Amino acid sequence: MIERSAQPPCGQACDLLEQARARIQHLEQLVSIDALTGLWNRAHFDNVIEAEIQRSLRHRQPVSLILFDIDHFKLINDTWGHPAGDRVLRELAVLCRALTRRSDALFRWGGEEFAVLLNDAGYRNAQRIAENLRQAIAVHAFSIAQPVTVSLGVAEHHATQSVDEWFARVDAALYAAKHQGRNRAHTDHNGNSDTWGTQPGNFVLRLVWQEAYASGHLLIDQQHQTLFSLANQLIDQSASTAITAGDVQGAFKQLLQHIAMHFACEEELLAQVGYPHVHAHGQAHRRLLSRAQKMFDDCQNDQISLGKLVQFVAIDVVAKHILQADRDFFPLLAANA
Repeated sequence: MIERSAQPPCGQACDLLEQARARIQHLEQLVSIDALTGLWNRAHFDNVIEAEIQRSLRHRQPVSLILFDIDHFKLINDTWGHPAGDRVLRELAVLCRALTRRSDALFRWGGEEFAVLLNDAGYRNAQRIAENLRQAIAVHAFSIAQPVTVSLGVAEHHATQSVDEWFARVDAALYAAKHQGRNRAHTDHNGNSDTWGTQPGNFVLRLVWQEAYASGHLLIDQQHQTLFSLANQLIDQSASTAITAGDVQGAFKQLLQHIAMHFACEEELLAQVGYPHVHAHGQAHRRLLSRAQKMFDDCQNDQISLGKLVQFVAIDVVAKHILQADRDFFPLLAANA
């Protein structure tokens, strides 16, 4: 009589299968992610780009690519050392995550070079995103005592082109940005969106909260996350063709009210914990609120575009202020939380 080896119960076998699948998925992620920055790597780009192009053509939704690198990065390494250069790369990755949409894919292309794959974005919207990235990086307070800037090339995929041909256009645009003096974005003005009817006025940035932005003080972090959420609502409404100007103005007023409330709360907390620069910080708050109100009035009088107003409030007031000015007192707040 032949004895059969014992088989695990069905439930146990299913558990083992799920564990194996999870392990395989984890290993696949490891080989697709850049170890230094946590972004996708070049190999992952090569794996997904053809499918992304086919999706774009099938749904008649444009797809664009931004390629950028850090200006004079070798000088940063030579001056501050390679560990400092690595910190700059990590900080840049965090900042770019905050200024791109959830649907966009960020890649470390290699060395100091990065790429952003933009779903449902023609070259006009991609150009706006590239310029916002450039401005945010140029004013960001990196951990080294010198400014960091980037040069960016932008191109939308064209239905008749291969991946290599598309990339050659992006690369040529990046070269043009460098040739024109660096710290600028250059766009190849050619793409499917000219015939697919992409609206040029859409504002497509989104703010994504990251744990790295946390101050360590529960109330302040909750308020910051609320501001990110309200800023995204304003961005979405300003980009929608189904929303009226009155709706956008209402969303703007709601965001401005929350910003003013947060500023007042923050200043009170800073005074309580003895922050030495609380007066100067309060003055910065009032300047931002005053400028936002003036831009709102100018927008109502058709002196500036709605896009510029949304960009200033969502990016300059909310994102940049939290990512830069507020970080000075985070250790003090965390210690007194």
